[in-house]
Amino acid sequence: MRLADFILSHMEPIVAGWEVFARSTRSGEHLDKLRLQDHVKLILGATARDMKSPQTVAERAEKSKGESPEVESEELDGASDAHAVDRLSLGFDMLEMMSEYRALRAGVIQLWRDSGHQPHTQDIDDLTRFNESIDQSLSKSVASYTTRVDQARDMFLAILSHDLRNPLSAITMSAEVLPLISHDRAEVVECAATITQSADVMQRMINDLLDYTRTRLGAGMPVKPVLMDLAVLGAELVKECRVSHPQHRIELLTYGDLHGKWDHDRIRQAISNLLGNAVQHGLAEIPITLSLRGEATGVVIEVHNGGIPIPEEELSLIFDPLVRGSTAESPQAERTSSIGMGLYITREVVRSHHGRIEVTSTAEDGTTFTIHLPREAVASAGNPILEAEPSAAI
Repeated sequence: MRLADFILSHMEPIVAGWEVFARSTRSGEHLDKLRLQDHVKLILGATARDMKSPQTVAERAEKSKGESPEVESEELDGASDAHAVDRLSLGFDMLEMMSEYRALRAGVIQLWRDSGHQPHTQDIDDLTRFNESIDQSLSKSVASYTTRVDQARDMFLAILSHDLRNPLSAITMSAEVLPLISHDRAEVVECAATITQSADVMQRMINDLLDYTRTRLGAGMPVKPVLMDLAVLGAELVKECRVSHPQHRIELLTYGDLHGKWDHDRIRQAISNLLGNAVQHGLAEIPITLSLRGEATGVVIEVHNGGIPIPEEELSLIFDPLVRGSTAESPQAERTSSIGMGLYITREVVRSHHGRIEVTSTAEDGTTFTIHLPREAVASAGNPILEAEPSAAI
């Protein structure tokens, strides 16, 4: 059987192999079957049809330069582009996406060989065409992935510049006013408080950037687990949130054993981000609930709020640091202490504890973020350069 026909007639086992490999990646281990399989059937179908289409030497040369006009090639490019966009939205990095193609190539050839295929003089041509099509698909996916990352990074830098400008302006104006009001102690104290608050805002933004950089460099977030009671931390966070947002009713529910070994500061950061998100997007008349539930091997943390649901098409993008959804990071909302990475950082905190986070959102039931954590986290180090203490000013 020719390789193109083999691919079309053995689509299911090939796709199953793709799914197994995708699930073995860090970004794919908790995804469902539909998301793992993604556009692989479209890519395989377009690849097989491209392999079966006639091709001259001149056309092969054009294809190698990305100039092939055939319908089959356009179909393959379209599926490859869609695959790159989806993998980016699901948090796959470039190497994970590229490794899928390597596994797909090896899987197809292995299945073909193990099928009892009898060698034929056309096998070399079939393998050549197959590799050309896979290379074309990979090239298109990488180009699409890179383009969207570059676009998102430019937008991210624009947002960062805008958000840092406000506290910096407050610091500058207060510093200019101080010499003029040195005789009035009350006004001096007020200006100093403004400078301190604005500096704190900038510090939180810088910390978010450091956390983002740690994860993007592949070092991961450093984790220093200590024995702690999640119920005590939950009570502290709810109390703080009530003081900061008296217009909202915030409730704490605890069940079972909530003792464990986690990084206290990181878990505080994750829950605080979810509570802040609930306050920002929830309706004041509907209570915000923090539920903590101890189970046999771990704990479950849930933050629920009412309000406008997250659009279904944005649920897969909700944890992306470089995408602002209409609900996840509302352009109209105040952004005085955030650069839109709260949910991304929360996800990375959960991952650093070998847990998982999920979100559901409907008009009837509201929005719920659910974190599943094992009972004990494993200590891990971050990037030594990023963890270094800043030098003292001279």
